[in-house]
Amino acid sequence: MSTPALSVADKAVITRRITLLSTLAATLLIALKGAAFAASGSVAVMASLADSCLDLVASLVTLLAVRYANAPPDAAHRFGYGKAEAFASLMQAGLVFASGALIGREAIGRLLHPAPVSVDGWSIAVMIVSIAITGGLITLQSRALAKAGSIAVAGDRAHYAADLASNGVVIVGLLATALTGVVWIDAVAGLVVAAWLVWGAVGVFRGASGQLMDRELSDKDRARVLALMAQDPRVRGVHQLRTRESGPYIHIQAHIDLDHDLTLEAAHQIVVDAERRILSIFPAADILLHADPRGRAETHGGVFGES
Repeated sequence: MSTPALSVADKAVITRRITLLSTLAATLLIALKGAAFAASGSVAVMASLADSCLDLVASLVTLLAVRYANAPPDAAHRFGYGKAEAFASLMQAGLVFASGALIGREAIGRLLHPAPVSVDGWSIAVMIVSIAITGGLITLQSRALAKAGSIAVAGDRAHYAADLASNGVVIVGLLATALTGVVWIDAVAGLVVAAWLVWGAVGVFRGASGQLMDRELSDKDRARVLALMAQDPRVRGVHQLRTRESGPYIHIQAHIDLDHDLTLEAAHQIVVDAERRILSIFPAADILLHADPRGRAETHGGVFGES
């Protein structure tokens, strides 16, 4: 039995809870890593600390964005505020890029001018705890994404996935420095963190730009929409299907071919039934269907009428 689709309100509750949790987790990680950096002076620990500071900023932006994105449409924004999530993701990508650049510069400086690094059990313990906290948060974010599918939460998770990897690199750098006495290993670990952050930012940017540029839904979802509309044998065909995502919402437009001798009332009922079938699978959909008399409809619909 398939899991019932969640309503927009249910998804909003999930995204609000997970963004609040990520904000609290970032605050805790900053406190732990700040103490570890003060004790060790490690550039790799500093890299991870800077990452967590930006994670907190990004989480706060996401926290506000998901609330704004779920606001209902009004007279000035007929399609709602869903793209606020994509704007938040772009901001996250910019923060991560900046973080990577600053950390990379510091790491290169340490390579050119090595400085002693204090490695102690406290620093290692803090980083291990950070890995545990971050790993738990990513697990919960993944579950929230499977249910709610928020692009802003996806961007937030990308930050913490990079943070998880950077924590592991930090531990390797600290241990390698302690075992070998070679101080540049710590700086190399910082460079690895910087490169990972930049790579993660690229993924976040691509996802957000897809929504802002009104990218179509996946081929699988488009095929599902077409199949739902065509379930009624009275629907003779579907054309000019257009779809796009906007935060928690998706927008669907299409023309359906109907027999030309149907009454207006009958044609209207077929359209309404098709909308209900789509909403049963995509409850966050805003749907606009136009009925065409099969074989008798001239090209229409404005500048994109033939697309």
